[in-house]
Amino acid sequence: MLLHGHPLSGNTHKVRLLLSALGLSYEERVVDVPAGAHKRPDFLALNPRGQLPVLQDGKVALHDAQAILVYLARKYDPRGTWLPTDPAEMAAVVAWLSFAANEIQNTVHPARMHFLLGVPVSLEAAQRAGRAAISLLEARLQGRTFLELERPTIADLACFPCVALAPEGKVDLAEFPNVRAWTDRLRKQPFFVAMPGLAAA
Repeated sequence: MLLHGHPLSGNTHKVRLLLSALGLSYEERVVDVPAGAHKRPDFLALNPRGQLPVLQDGKVALHDAQAILVYLARKYDPRGTWLPTDPAEMAAVVAWLSFAANEIQNTVHPARMHFLLGVPVSLEAAQRAGRAAISLLEARLQGRTFLELERPTIADLACFPCVALAPEGKVDLAEFPNVRAWTDRLRKQPFFVAMPGLAAA
């Protein structure tokens, strides 16, 4: 199995976390995003969107982090621990994947990329929208251990990296105690793997 990603990519990291949780071995190939490697023909042949990550599993090549999480969970976790098979429970988990790809990815992630890589962004608007998105997580996690089913699922993995890294975009988590407790809980899980800016608790 081959994972095309980048050390600073939260989307790549959520896939790393599930690969670790499932005990799957893989090779990671770093895509030099600052040098534009994700827009070159060889990479665009894998993902015409020019985005990370991309997973190659035999003859299957997948892009979009959320789609990769679904694929790995369904193929390599037939008991449904990470993606339940009950329709209502599955829909609840998948709804958080959409939240990760929209409310989180389009807010705290651009703010973080602005400070790390100098990516131009409407910073104040991104930070404000990021705090609003994290506020929704804060409310959801009131009295809950994880987002769904009181166990880690791909709902948590989809949302976790970009939220935990939000302070790198100057979005402070101090006012979100439930979110901070949740990120610490995930960082203490046996499957946790570190990345730059995100160490074990």
